[in-house]
Amino acid sequence: MAIDPMQQIQETVSFLKEQYPHQPEVGIVLGSGLGNFANAIAIEKEVAYEDIPNFPVSTVQGHKGRLIFGELSGKKVVAMAGRFHFYEGYTPQEVVFPVRVMKLLGIQTLLLSNAAGGVNPDFKVGDIMIIKDHVSFFTPNPLIGKNIEAFGPRFPDMSEPYKKDLIVTAKKIAGNHGFDIKEGVYVAVTGPTFETRAEYKLIFTLGGDVVGMSTVQECIVANHMGIKVFAVSIITDLGIREEENVITHEEVLQAAKEAEPKLATLFTELVASI
Repeated sequence: MAIDPMQQIQETVSFLKEQYPHQPEVGIVLGSGLGNFANAIAIEKEVAYEDIPNFPVSTVQGHKGRLIFGELSGKKVVAMAGRFHFYEGYTPQEVVFPVRVMKLLGIQTLLLSNAAGGVNPDFKVGDIMIIKDHVSFFTPNPLIGKNIEAFGPRFPDMSEPYKKDLIVTAKKIAGNHGFDIKEGVYVAVTGPTFETRAEYKLIFTLGGDVVGMSTVQECIVANHMGIKVFAVSIITDLGIREEENVITHEEVLQAAKEAEPKLATLFTELVASI
């Protein structure tokens, strides 16, 4: 018997509403090494992924694996401390399942973060880049298959996947705090291997500023459902101009940790402005 995806989502939403009765306005997804940002949230309820019906379970180091409900800048939020990736063996539909759930819980805005490899030669480790656009051709589209009309159209528009008004506000916040912020194009790949030197060069030639293994599937589904999206990449390694460098996941996590205070400021004040 075929599984009804809408029924699964509704089951999960019903369970979470029993755990936390308030309606969150903003959803937040914390990428590799960025889980400590959850400390900025006045936590009212935490639920481990393994306790949530139909929820995948995060298997990656640096991803804590819990759903956090609480308050940030006076607004109710729901945050994922740890996300799911296609390279873990999940289907694209499983990867975006939490975003579908967050929509039915009530969110109208989604803030995404990730650790990414710098491709733009002007970038350095520790930089924060606002994602203004993305290239998703190298990963499976999560909307492949039967369309759920209740969520959105068969052919959703992606001309403004990351909302310009949120980008403008984020730049002002960075300027007010005197930290440099980049802006560019995120190219998504499946992983889990880091890119070869030839692949970095290809991505740079295609117009990519950073490369990563997440985010775009979540962004696509959020746009499908009419959720406003803002996303940032923490540059945790450089792939194109260091001929002798070798990238490790531990280095990625460390670089993310060092950039985290800036991300916390950005997200906290951005939520306040919504």
